[in-house]
Amino acid sequence: MDKLAIDGGAALNGTVEISGAKNAALPILTAALLTAEPLIVDNVPHLRDVSTMLNLLMQMGVSASLDEHGSVALNAATITSPVASYELVKTMRASVLVLGPLIARLGEARVSLPGGCAIGLRPVDQHLKGLQAMGATIVMEDGYMIARAKRLRGARICLDLVTVTGTENLMMAATLADGITYIENAAREPEVVDLAHCLQAMGAKISGAGSDVITVEGVGELHGARYRVMPDRIETGTFLVAVAAAGGDVCLNGVRPDTLDAVLEKLRETGVQIEAGGDWLQIKASGETQAIQLRTAPYPAFPTDMQAQFMAMMCKAQGASRVVETIFENRYMHVQELQRLGADIAVEGNTALIKGVPQLRGATVMATDLRASASLVIAGLMASGTTTVERIYHLDRGYERIEEKLSRLGARIRRLR
Repeated sequence: MDKLAIDGGAALNGTVEISGAKNAALPILTAALLTAEPLIVDNVPHLRDVSTMLNLLMQMGVSASLDEHGSVALNAATITSPVASYELVKTMRASVLVLGPLIARLGEARVSLPGGCAIGLRPVDQHLKGLQAMGATIVMEDGYMIARAKRLRGARICLDLVTVTGTENLMMAATLADGITYIENAAREPEVVDLAHCLQAMGAKISGAGSDVITVEGVGELHGARYRVMPDRIETGTFLVAVAAAGGDVCLNGVRPDTLDAVLEKLRETGVQIEAGGDWLQIKASGETQAIQLRTAPYPAFPTDMQAQFMAMMCKAQGASRVVETIFENRYMHVQELQRLGADIAVEGNTALIKGVPQLRGATVMATDLRASASLVIAGLMASGTTTVERIYHLDRGYERIEEKLSRLGARIRRLR
């Protein structure tokens, strides 16, 4: 099983290109199920989760190919099996995103209950509630959601809580429904907006994406399109935090600074210098940061997907930092691994108090989920000696060649097989 070995203490300098957003690419790939015409998606990152999604689509009969430039050609003219099996879904909960498109286009779907990172319960009840409001009948059988509908109909859906995949699933389903659908308390994340833009390019009538009410007027059919996935704001944030933690001067290209306001604000509070342009960010850091307070919340507030990376940086910050995690109830599993490196962290409920220490020390640590693995890489860049990060298959789910990109910036990092 692959692992990463990191010899800490090296500053990061140079230029890095940011990949396409995993969390935007996955729902956009499933949108191919909504049309019999080809969908070409550009700027798709080469990631394990993307491979899993393409395998899932191909099992259904969709033709799919990913080239070395990150372009995926999809054709769902013939869907032979509207089934998402447990074997694939258990490894990636985003697989549930095939549910809405399959019901909307075929009138039936059999989708396993999802798996993925063990960072919290993340139920799918809001997906089911919305689809049932649109006329679908859904039963549970042997761990599968079996859904049927002759044709979905427009409805007013008020989500009980903000859910990104729930919003995306219902928005896709509504594109082919009879009538108008209103999704209230909708997720406002940029990835939701990116999916809406792709659907609009396919002929969908959607307004309000990026606000808390999305309106979708159903159409008879969607057509093919070519669409470019937005840059990955979480990869962008991860590299920014890595530079803030290790020190250096790095320019990040191919980014969307307007999607990172909360992250940039908190980074500036630590004392680093950041300049922003239309599609670039420049960060200069001494490697010495100030303690901060942060609280995760749905977009546009501070993202839960950046909490672990910031916590790693806080381990050497001057003073005491405080983190409140409000999204997932089990997203502090990286704490005990950071403690193995010498971090001083105390957790009570959903609050973590981090007292900065003069130095972290290299050790062998284990990744427990995707963003936790990124936090351990950042900690390894700061630590003295060698840090070995095991179980990095989590990392490969969401970061494209992270060790290569960091190496080009001067990090002493290598993959061990």
